[in-house]
Amino acid sequence: MASQDSFGAKSTLDVDGKSYEIFRLDAVTGEGLDVASLPYSLKVLLENLLRTEDGADITADDIKALAGWDADAEPDKEIQFTPARVIMQDFTGVPCVVDLATMREAMEELGGDPSKINPLAPAEMVIDHSVIADVFGTPEAFEKNVEIEYERNRERYQFLRWGQGAFDDFKVVPPGTGIVHQVNIEHLARTIFTREVDGELLAYPDTCVGTDSHTTMVNGIGVVGWGVGGIEAEAAMLGQPVSMLIPRVVGFKLSGDLPEGSTATDLVLTITEMLRKHGVVGKFVEFYGPGVSALPLANRATIGNMSPEFGSTIAVFPIDEETTKYLELTGRPAEQLALVEAYAKEQGLWHDPDAEPRYSEKLELDLATVVPSLAGPKRPQDRVEVSKAATEFDKALADYTDDKDATATLSLDGQELEIGHGAVTIAAITSCTNTSNPSVMIGAALLAKNAVDKGLARKPWVKTTLAPGSKVVSDYYERAGLTPYLDKLGFNLVGYGCTTCIGNSGPLIPEVSAAVNEADLAVTSVLSGNRNFEGRINPDVKMNYLASPPLVVAYALAGSMKVDLFNDPLGKDTDGNDVFLKDIWPSPAEVEATIAEAINSDMFGSSYTDVFQGDERWQTLPTPKGDTFAWDVDSTYVRRAPYFDGMPDDPEPVTDIEGARVLLKLGDSVTTDHISPAGAIKKDSPAGKYLAEHGVEQRDFNSYGSRRGNHEVMIRGTFANIRLRNQLAPGTEGGVTRDFTRDGEVTTVFEASENYLADGTPLVVLAGKEYGSGSSRDWAAKGTALLGVKAVIAESYERIHRSNLIGMGVLPLQFPQGETAGSLGLTGEETFSITGVTELNEGHTPKTVKVKAGDKEFDATVRIDTPGEASYYRNGGIMQYVLRGLLKG
Repeated sequence: MASQDSFGAKSTLDVDGKSYEIFRLDAVTGEGLDVASLPYSLKVLLENLLRTEDGADITADDIKALAGWDADAEPDKEIQFTPARVIMQDFTGVPCVVDLATMREAMEELGGDPSKINPLAPAEMVIDHSVIADVFGTPEAFEKNVEIEYERNRERYQFLRWGQGAFDDFKVVPPGTGIVHQVNIEHLARTIFTREVDGELLAYPDTCVGTDSHTTMVNGIGVVGWGVGGIEAEAAMLGQPVSMLIPRVVGFKLSGDLPEGSTATDLVLTITEMLRKHGVVGKFVEFYGPGVSALPLANRATIGNMSPEFGSTIAVFPIDEETTKYLELTGRPAEQLALVEAYAKEQGLWHDPDAEPRYSEKLELDLATVVPSLAGPKRPQDRVEVSKAATEFDKALADYTDDKDATATLSLDGQELEIGHGAVTIAAITSCTNTSNPSVMIGAALLAKNAVDKGLARKPWVKTTLAPGSKVVSDYYERAGLTPYLDKLGFNLVGYGCTTCIGNSGPLIPEVSAAVNEADLAVTSVLSGNRNFEGRINPDVKMNYLASPPLVVAYALAGSMKVDLFNDPLGKDTDGNDVFLKDIWPSPAEVEATIAEAINSDMFGSSYTDVFQGDERWQTLPTPKGDTFAWDVDSTYVRRAPYFDGMPDDPEPVTDIEGARVLLKLGDSVTTDHISPAGAIKKDSPAGKYLAEHGVEQRDFNSYGSRRGNHEVMIRGTFANIRLRNQLAPGTEGGVTRDFTRDGEVTTVFEASENYLADGTPLVVLAGKEYGSGSSRDWAAKGTALLGVKAVIAESYERIHRSNLIGMGVLPLQFPQGETAGSLGLTGEETFSITGVTELNEGHTPKTVKVKAGDKEFDATVRIDTPGEASYYRNGGIMQYVLRGLLKG
């Protein structure tokens, strides 16, 4: 709660006899301050600042800057945003829990109470990223895939199960339950949050940050939230605010209704194309206008989910009657519904279809103009109308092969078959984007029923998978009697998780894989997901198309992207007549009637009653007990983090950096994907060698993502991206550098770092513009720090990576305006000294420090931008800062 209330905003809201403390937005008045016309999303941020004002990190001037927001100005004002809660998936969440567990031990070693280390903001994790569709097309697929998942991930799951019991305010949704974003909107999100603070019951907008970029799905129910890196998520869990610039806000006006035959997926692909073209990176997008009221909540969530694909930070819908209807449907209690409506109306957060808030930029779409669409073959913004898909595929094929007529023959189920380019080898109803949306999920099942009734079958070379976002989907399929039809077409349940969209599609049918590779065919996948980048879905599949679930079923029947779905038959009925898509496409009335009959709020209630309990596998996992974790010294998945080793009670004074060498000299647009370990672990890489030395067979290497809880693996994969170009070692590509402890010989970045650390030599990284843009953020900063890098000197930074470096105790510096490593004549072979850093010990941050590199000198700008960041740096990092605060608190 605010320790200051400069505007006298604190007030009381009574709802059905219950009293809540709130911070009134209309209390912020004054010359040039116009709160009423602010966009919805900025009103939510304004309430956040009012409630957390402390006079230091969050001041009255910050509140005035937001209330007086200039819609036309470029963002330059930084504010501190304190999310109500944190949501995680298992790949990115495991390191967060490792750090909390390690902090507990450090607290104990410093003589403090380890149980003090707990999330200060509620944290919830959904295990959904580890299931792979190894088995498909059989009634046993789900059980078998879950069994394999537990075998592969037992150590990680035991650790998370310990965390579930050891930490307060930390909950884990076990495997086989649902996709993080669907569980979030169906159960975890509050829309209006309540929390008891110092004996008072506060009510305020639900906000969140999540360790998955598609956290934005929750924007569909009026929750301002977005994806962040693990360091920011940990900071938020520990009560620290997230630094952000007050953004530009793009208003997207909706009018009209979707026409018959067009789905939410078609709408979101149209919006993605429009917003990518417009340019919304780093901006908020907010939907308004009369068309919002006509848009079902599930469609709003589908649009919010795709925010990363069009590049915005959020894509939010305001609260209205549709929001409360959805909250009621999904089993939220009556008291919560009443609070959401009363609070939103009291604070000016309730949607007015006729209002026109002030926006930085505006776009408009008439929903009636949306037509059936796909996106592909390699980017979500490359929309293709279904009516032109076969023609467009043929054009795109030229980029993938010189022999457009190549074919392969194979034997499957006793049949001799021929396939060519464009063969659909994966048809997957998958991912968070669509599987929360009953209209498209019921639509797909009804299409399957109509196809089966006509005697149609999937083509034998198609791997068909169904991975819904939650068990509710399976429940309403059962209730509507539609499961047998999906099963008949091979769309058996394979798991509740991300599967195909994140590359967990599992292998193709073996005979198909062999034929595809032998003839070098450009085959396709069709999936109802949000990512279709090259190489992402399956190594055998060159071209990938995003589509609605009904179209996924249609393409499984067609078997090829060369089939014109609107004009070519999908097959023949039992009487030998051609069957076209229009013959089996369900009408909107049929879809709506089935939804009304098959879905009710009791289903959500029963599905989520024991959502944190898990099945027998989860409950019987042997799990360590106690406040601190019993680390297994032989584990190659989960290891105690080294961040607090030898940490004293009080921070030692920061020092200047002397005798440093350059680990890497990099160019422009080096992303966190270049820096952070990702993907498969190669046998001859430092990480592969480490695993082999620890008795792990190559087939069990798994991925960097699954081993994010082991810093030894992750350090060895930092700066190891095969596309990284280190100018210090010209003519090379990948994770190599020159080691000046070995006369400048070329070696891996990790091995050079080990030698420098043994020698006591600090390291610096030189870089160009936009250093650290992209996702995979947490290990980009953690790996950098653990390699021994003390400072990065770049031309400019991506905001979040800059703050993450400080959060790990690495000093971000910027070349003088207009200067570069090249213009200053730096080769990277110099010895560096950086002086003036010690001014931080006197309680203020120097604007510049003196950098001496060989015989060259220049003043570098210090990019520690807020008092909070200075405190983190003085403590050696954000975790150390929080730990010391809790030790003394």
